[in-house]
Amino acid sequence: MGTTELPSAAATPSIEAVNDFVIKFANVNGSGSASANELFAKAILRMGVPVSPRNIFPSNIQGLPTWYEVRVSEAGHMGRRGGTDMMVAMNPQTWDADVAELAPGGYLFYDSTRALPPSKFREDVHVIGMPLTEICNAVYHDPRQRQLFKNIVYVGALAILLGIEPEVVEKLLGEQYRGKERLLASNVQALHLGCDFAREHLQASVGLQVRRADRVGNRIFVDGNSAAALGCVYGGATVAAWYPITPSSSVAEAFQKYCAKFRVDPATGQNRFAIVQAEDELASIGMVVGAGWNGARAFTATSGPGISLMTEFIGLAYFAEIPVTLINVQRGGPSTGMPTRTQQADILCCAYASHGDTKHVLLFPEDPHECFEHAAAALDLADRLQTPVFLMTDLDIGMNQRLCAPFEWDETRAYDRGKVMTAEELEAGRDFGRYKDVDGDGIPWRTLPGTHPTKGSFFTRGTTRDAYARYSERGPDYVYNMERLLKKFATAATLVPQPVLRPAAQATELGVIYFGSTTPAMHEALEALEARGIHLDAMRLRAFPFPESVVQFLAGHRQVFVVEQNRDAQMRSLLINELDVDPARLVRVLHFDGTPITARFVTDAIAAHVAA
Repeated sequence: MGTTELPSAAATPSIEAVNDFVIKFANVNGSGSASANELFAKAILRMGVPVSPRNIFPSNIQGLPTWYEVRVSEAGHMGRRGGTDMMVAMNPQTWDADVAELAPGGYLFYDSTRALPPSKFREDVHVIGMPLTEICNAVYHDPRQRQLFKNIVYVGALAILLGIEPEVVEKLLGEQYRGKERLLASNVQALHLGCDFAREHLQASVGLQVRRADRVGNRIFVDGNSAAALGCVYGGATVAAWYPITPSSSVAEAFQKYCAKFRVDPATGQNRFAIVQAEDELASIGMVVGAGWNGARAFTATSGPGISLMTEFIGLAYFAEIPVTLINVQRGGPSTGMPTRTQQADILCCAYASHGDTKHVLLFPEDPHECFEHAAAALDLADRLQTPVFLMTDLDIGMNQRLCAPFEWDETRAYDRGKVMTAEELEAGRDFGRYKDVDGDGIPWRTLPGTHPTKGSFFTRGTTRDAYARYSERGPDYVYNMERLLKKFATAATLVPQPVLRPAAQATELGVIYFGSTTPAMHEALEALEARGIHLDAMRLRAFPFPESVVQFLAGHRQVFVVEQNRDAQMRSLLINELDVDPARLVRVLHFDGTPITARFVTDAIAAHVAA
């Protein structure tokens, strides 16, 4: 067996970096590569070096191209950097585009079993060929095994080339296949096939190296959907109704798993939860509204198309003032759009969901840690405000594993149920007007079904009524309710997670606003911009309605960039609409091709505007 190394790139400077590079795997969906690529990323993580992997996959079951990008960053950058230093090109269909993506001086690793013409290569990249198919055909006879183990073989070869300790990979395999010795042995065999071949035949020098570090600390490695599901358990949710839709389905699946652990009575074995896979999105939100009306903490998980279908029920919950939590894992739209790509393009449709004058609370988590925290907070806010609350995550956060701070679980945590009138208060003669503002915060008192045999009852309706829930189409009654809902929304601005301010190193008239999954790339971009002499005060939004601090931030800067992942600058529109900001002062920085935004994109976009 030999290695192909075409053409020579001796005249091209090699990219050299330790614990700071981007490697991308180009595979075919359904080939079994995902678990091998994840194994590669976790091995680097086990060596104490932070990684940030992203799986870019198609919306069909198998056959189409898929990519897995691993950002290795000892400095701890969790966002996409932009650019590729090493390409593991395992898909002939995307070969040309994959090779073109490599940075000059980068490395191309490929299966050299079948010879390729020199025209298929670039003179400014370093080519490392390994006959993966030939190796696997010589050892394995089953076609499926040949395909699956080829992935493990290249992980072994890369471990040697990049300085990843094979013992770490082997230990991870042992954990993955604990109790399945036959599978473990065959995977370890494939790993050593790759390691041994690389030691004996791949003499090419690779300037990208992994060295042991201690930069992970006590952080955990988890995806946002699992974190949000666990946050719902922590926040007291006992009811979930959902309909499968990418990329949110794993929220409900994870909630089922966590409920089996935390929501089963240890004495009786009875479940203390209800999870329903409804026949469609309309049914699921209807069930959640009904559960919320009945006093249960309930949520649904969906994505943009599901929100579109749910809007009438969302309007009912808003006007009848029923607690509901919706987890929206955003994807590319409109319509079916790009089901397996990420965007932040549901902001306006969720902020104003349903017809008529409606406004809803939105929470914007930056990572899985805040998915956990904000999911629990959303359930509290829904009860406290008696209204729908949206947790606005997206595919990038939801389906990709990320290093984040560990979750804090307080067994003594008390749920904020808001203004719920008790039987004792009713019996004592306390006045109960279901839609009456008695405290000046716009939030009325409510009762739960069955609270008192004769007192505290009211008719729940989606039509207009007076402060005592009696049907009324009188103008003053309608205006009272609508203005009270606005007052409640203003109260919400004081209760939601507040923005995070990151001041510049020196005084500046320039600011930048960002939110959600743009955060890690934004942090790196701010450092790069400062190195170029461009200083910006930065504010990360964590919720809508906007607190007063957002107004002050905008007022304190001549120009503010708004960074978001959609075509129409939806967050910018929301700021203008809600805060009456001069549009000329808000500069769009928009990224919407479905891939997560990169630090280089943000840096170049802002630097170009400042230079102009």
